[in-house]
Amino acid sequence: MATLYDTLGVKKGASAEEVKKAYRKLAAQYHPDKNPGDAAAEEKFKEVQNAYDTLSDPEKRKQYDRFGSTNGRRGPGFDPGGVNFGGGGNFTINDLGDLGDLFGGMFNRGQTGRARPQPERGADIEVPVSLSFEDSLRGLETKIPVEVTTACRECGGSGAEPGTSPVICPECHGRGVISESQGLFALSQPCPRCRGNGTVVEKPCKKCKGSGRERRTKRYTVKIPAGVKDGTRIRLKGKGEVGESGGAAGDLYVVTRVEPSKKFERRGADLLIDVPVTYTEAALGATVEVPTPYGERVSLKVPAGTQDGRLLRIRGHGAPKLGGSGKGDLIARLRVSVPKKLSKKEREALEELQKLSHDDPREALFT
Repeated sequence: MATLYDTLGVKKGASAEEVKKAYRKLAAQYHPDKNPGDAAAEEKFKEVQNAYDTLSDPEKRKQYDRFGSTNGRRGPGFDPGGVNFGGGGNFTINDLGDLGDLFGGMFNRGQTGRARPQPERGADIEVPVSLSFEDSLRGLETKIPVEVTTACRECGGSGAEPGTSPVICPECHGRGVISESQGLFALSQPCPRCRGNGTVVEKPCKKCKGSGRERRTKRYTVKIPAGVKDGTRIRLKGKGEVGESGGAAGDLYVVTRVEPSKKFERRGADLLIDVPVTYTEAALGATVEVPTPYGERVSLKVPAGTQDGRLLRIRGHGAPKLGGSGKGDLIARLRVSVPKKLSKKEREALEELQKLSHDDPREALFT
């Protein structure tokens, strides 16, 4: 017949520390919470507990070693279904040692005080704002409508019909948690009726249907700095959705949608513009006027012999540098314009030039 020592897997002369170590290992292995629905494991757990209850008590162990039993009487405070945490028992929660750490989160959670829901930060909101190309360079201040969740104006956010108030939850008696005994352990979880709040609304507000929240459109003033590009995100801290259970509000992100320009192409802080020049201006050199996005004109010197596509830089006439100082550059891309129709004199002049010219632009193709 198996002895209590066999149950714990130790020798009869095992020390108290060896008995405790063996118990911890087997209790962790066969605990009902780790083997839900396994009747054999549950029975084994009770046998292990029974053996430890006897062998961990010096007087009981002495009687067992001498008579093979404890005179037919259970030790004071012993409960076959678990351990009595009241008075008189020899086993305490501290005896679990490492096992207590393993299941520490399940001991007596919610037995005292109220388990309040954890604060949750509100969600961020993203809204677009459309800008002309010129406004993106100048910057502006505008108001934008934003639909957000706020406290119900009818009930003040309580969720209860005006004139009434939330009452103590009858399920958890205001603690916000309910506990369920699992033999050695007491498992706690948020109260399903009040969802951990400790109170319930018996007469919900008709406007918000008890949620305490409503959707409203608010208007916020936002300053859009000069130099924003398409897709620039501007953050308004704390203007997003309200938080849950006292959590901080989320943020509002205003995303710029810049209309493209018909003249200028954005390249970082630089602006590119195509500038047509005549054949003679490109060949002989000239000074031409170039428009800027700010309404003025600037003079640009075209060197003699300029080829189509050449880039010339006009310093400080580009877009404002966002988050920095100064402006980028205006880059002129020269496009040599070839006339589609020629007058008689123009044709004669070009034919004469062709006779005088010794330049062969295709010479490199054959070398």
